[in-house]
Amino acid sequence: MSVLKITKNNFDSEVMQSDKPVLLDFWADWCGPCRMVGPVVDEVAEELGDSAKVGKVNVDEERDLAQKYNVMSIPTLVVIKDGKVVQSAVGVQSKQNILAMIQ
Repeated sequence: MSVLKITKNNFDSEVMQSDKPVLLDFWADWCGPCRMVGPVVDEVAEELGDSAKVGKVNVDEERDLAQKYNVMSIPTLVVIKDGKVVQSAVGVQSKQNILAMIQ
């Protein structure tokens, strides 16, 4: 499955109402570590296929979403299941760690 661009307009339908776990990558264009973890998140999305959703939230464009999830540093990865945060991690993560967060 490809990575979704998550905005306040599609957040409820894509994340909160999802019947699958959702991995959100909070990032920004100017963030070096975000550019390092971005391709890994893309690989994770391909590997997971239809078993989970993967979305990216640009914190510069979606400040309200970043605030809602207390994102203070980026990259921040958050896993939401049934509308609740079940896992989160700050900083560059390995592919194995990201996959383990979703399992």
